[in-house]
Amino acid sequence: MTRRFEPEDLPRQRRGVTPGMVGRYPDFDVLETSDHWDEVTREVVLARVQDVPERRYFDPREWETLSALCDHLSGQVGEEPKLPVLAFVDAKLHEGKRDGYRYFDMPDDGVTWRIAARGLDEEAGRVGDTTFDRLGTHEQDELCHRFSKGELTGGAWAALNVGRAFSVVMRYVCEAYYAHPWAWNEIGFPGPAYPRGYARFGSPHLPGGETETWEALEAYELDPVRDTKTRGLD
Repeated sequence: MTRRFEPEDLPRQRRGVTPGMVGRYPDFDVLETSDHWDEVTREVVLARVQDVPERRYFDPREWETLSALCDHLSGQVGEEPKLPVLAFVDAKLHEGKRDGYRYFDMPDDGVTWRIAARGLDEEAGRVGDTTFDRLGTHEQDELCHRFSKGELTGGAWAALNVGRAFSVVMRYVCEAYYAHPWAWNEIGFPGPAYPRGYARFGSPHLPGGETETWEALEAYELDPVRDTKTRGLD
């Protein structure tokens, strides 16, 4: 079974790991070049794969709901493996790390996440007498869409500017997702350039142009913007 949000003919990953084991760069594994990174960078990046943080901030009920939300917002609906987005969000909040600013009409980011969990479960209770994580994919789609539009009201949502709450949540999701090597494999990002640098930059006259020998080669060229519009996923 392919992931719901991915094109059906997206190549299977042959080297390295990507969420769902599909991607546009099936023969690319960024971790194979980790020996080119400095020691501190290598330790930090490898820990994201080898030492996934345990739950410390959210309670078990919040964890189940927010795990489903993070999977949904990052397009990880379907096949394993899934990049553990919430684990890194949980660790950041537990360690007291924030982004250095906050909307004037919003509570602390951690409070925002907890209210969102409660609000989504309340909405799920109205839809199907259950919790958000137990809803079907279509129902989760609808709730996430309404959340993104700021259309959820009443109950827990009364304590928030809902549109801003979605912005806060999505910011954390994107940060956690795209800081992970599995996501780098998915988008063909070759990782930190220090200390090897970009030797070919500014040298289009070289064989192969400005493409570095260690950069990934895309094997699938379907325009994602056009594809999502065609399939009604935008």
